[in-house]
Amino acid sequence: MVYDFQTQSFLSDGVLSPIELIRRAHYNGYEAIAITDHVGMGGFGPLLERLSEDCRIARDEWGIVAIPGVELTHLPPNRIAEAAARARDAGAVLVLVHGETPVEPVLRGTNHASASCSDVDVLGHPGLITDEDAALAAENDVYLELSTRRGHSLANGHVALAAQRTGAKLLVNSDAHVPDDLLTQELALTTALGAGLSREGAAIATDDNPRALLEILTNRLEQAPR
Repeated sequence: MVYDFQTQSFLSDGVLSPIELIRRAHYNGYEAIAITDHVGMGGFGPLLERLSEDCRIARDEWGIVAIPGVELTHLPPNRIAEAAARARDAGAVLVLVHGETPVEPVLRGTNHASASCSDVDVLGHPGLITDEDAALAAENDVYLELSTRRGHSLANGHVALAAQRTGAKLLVNSDAHVPDDLLTQELALTTALGAGLSREGAAIATDDNPRALLEILTNRLEQAPR
């Protein structure tokens, strides 16, 4: 099974419509996909309305667990908790934050604010995350991402070590923007092993942890109005 909790459609900086992105993921053998288009403090409602409709159709027609979400991107750290709460209220089933990747000018303190927030599900590509912030992520059930995306993946080994030291939960995401970015089971496993995880640890990051998060998200979908 393939699980991927960070992808983008053409509603932000991807190239595919939400429904085509889901269809291609389904063809690739995905069990679940979250579409997490970039957003700031505004525009939650229109974005999530469009994502939710295509995700609902895909779930009904193809059986793939398609999840409408957001990627809170380049926000002032002191506004992340507010934005995450607003995204939840607007219908985001998954809230992911664009972490302090080493290749973009993300504001320092983003990792800390995200790891401290109970409304955040995933801290994407958190770069050179500190053990303090990784421990906060563990405490608040915020998953840390190992990314297959070029540039973001530079710090995967550091993220894996921080998670191992603190008990934070890891998962592998594609951060897909184009069809060729989508995961395969082999790519996800290779990414986890390449980050320095043992075979057992890689299996947890690519199967056990994604399935645990998916159970939470599925419960949210069942409670959401159709």
